[in-house]
Amino acid sequence: MSAAHAPLEPHGPIEPLFDDVWRVNGSLEMKPTMRLGRNMIVVRNGGELTIINSVRLDSGTEAQLKALGTIAHVVKIGLHGMDDAYYVDTFGAKMWTLPGARVAEGVTATDVLSADGDSATPGSPIPDLTVFVFALTNKPEAALLLERHGGLLITCDSVQHWEPSPRNSFTARIAFRLMGFMHPAQIGPPWLKAQTPAGGSARGDFDRLVALPFRHVIGGHGGLLRDDGPARLAETIHRVFGS
Repeated sequence: MSAAHAPLEPHGPIEPLFDDVWRVNGSLEMKPTMRLGRNMIVVRNGGELTIINSVRLDSGTEAQLKALGTIAHVVKIGLHGMDDAYYVDTFGAKMWTLPGARVAEGVTATDVLSADGDSATPGSPIPDLTVFVFALTNKPEAALLLERHGGLLITCDSVQHWEPSPRNSFTARIAFRLMGFMHPAQIGPPWLKAQTPAGGSARGDFDRLVALPFRHVIGGHGGLLRDDGPARLAETIHRVFGS
């Protein structure tokens, strides 16, 4: 049981992205006047809900979430996770993480994300949710490929599509534009700096990522990039790493 849960932050409604896939656009105040949006993705498989990049909800929206199915799994794929403890404690959800990943205080990882799962030891909570593991980063990081609707790539901070971002404060919008965030399927600049080993490059990871069979991208921030995800990510790779 966690000693305390992160406070409730402003968020929007549960929005359908595709059949059995929803998004909640939450937010986080980094410092006064600096509030940024963050996404929670919910995927339904049978009667079970899997939460990715968790965001705590107010009581009314939480009731709507519970009406969609049983909150059974919480998945941490990157640095987001401040609200994981709430879902684990409140609903008894299983906690899925990569080996060596840091989880919220008081939370125990019960299940392991893996690209090599099988029927005996599944690598993800959903049969058609494939785990992509970054191999060249300083800290454990994953992306998820939901093999539905032409392929939906779900990321945390590695790939960010910031338009639209209705919960970014004015200060955040200006700062993120100056920092180079505002490109389609952008590789997060601070994420790349923090995750790249000295003298190394994450290019190989992104070359593998863009080769996955997906059409759409939804990251831990911003909006849904529909249909042309691979093309936009390929442009980003060339812009960031060169030809």
